[in-house]
Amino acid sequence: MLTDLDLGSLWEYRSSYRRPADFDSFWDSTLAEARSLELKVEAVPVDTPLRTLDVFDVTFPGFGGDRIRAWLRTPRGASGLPAVVQYHGYGGNRGSAAENLTWASAGFAHLQVEVRDQRGGTGFMTRGIADRSTYFYRRVFVDAVRAVDAVRALGSADVAVIGNSQGGGIALAVAGLVPDLVAVHAQAPFLCDFRRALNVCGRPPYTELTTYLAENRRSSVFPTLSYFDGVGFAARAIAPAWFSIGLMDDIVPPSTVFGAYHAYAGPRQIQVWEHSAHEAGGSDDLDIALDAFRSRLEMP
Repeated sequence: MLTDLDLGSLWEYRSSYRRPADFDSFWDSTLAEARSLELKVEAVPVDTPLRTLDVFDVTFPGFGGDRIRAWLRTPRGASGLPAVVQYHGYGGNRGSAAENLTWASAGFAHLQVEVRDQRGGTGFMTRGIADRSTYFYRRVFVDAVRAVDAVRALGSADVAVIGNSQGGGIALAVAGLVPDLVAVHAQAPFLCDFRRALNVCGRPPYTELTTYLAENRRSSVFPTLSYFDGVGFAARAIAPAWFSIGLMDDIVPPSTVFGAYHAYAGPRQIQVWEHSAHEAGGSDDLDIALDAFRSRLEMP
């Protein structure tokens, strides 16, 4: 069943979110601080049973210089390829070295980034939420931008960002913070249009925020969240973007995705999967992104 507005209403919906006056300066100073640290990228070859791909265990400095890990997968012996940087869903991890092989098999350098601290955990939505400077996602978004810096340091000039759910929300944030990306794929992006999400969604992880508000009745999360809302980042993003959403998604309300989609400053398309839930079309949607990226990222 539908979990949110009908499709006609979704096309009409516009988010009530408004960016803080110092949104840009906050993020400009945050990234300047992160980039003042030396970008020391290490890529160690990993022995796998794969015959057609090379895999590297990559580390690079994220927020505060903390070492962030990622897998880099490339066609065997190739270098200087256009790169696809992928961020994973809430509570997930980068998986094993020999899985998630689609993008490298399609001829791209594929950097799969591990979100800090999230190997099966929860509670990240409220971690450090009392202040924008201490909020958990400030660290995550900086890590994600530094991942783009890292893959460029490894030889990829053209870079796209992708993700599902939390990963899609992170990809949108990076699109708003890195102006020269080539493409974006945000599949059922989480972390968008927070006020709307908290009003209509009764499932985790958004309920971490509603539970916090219920238990701290004199507190408000919205002053902090206003600096981390995907709608705000979308308004700064100019790379061609492909969004997707399932109308039966009860984890990421479709209206919140449309809120970000309608605010997106660059060329954009959205694929609506009428009978999909949070998978937002799954592999069929991935096929659309693969075709789109082949036309956008210059292959050697």
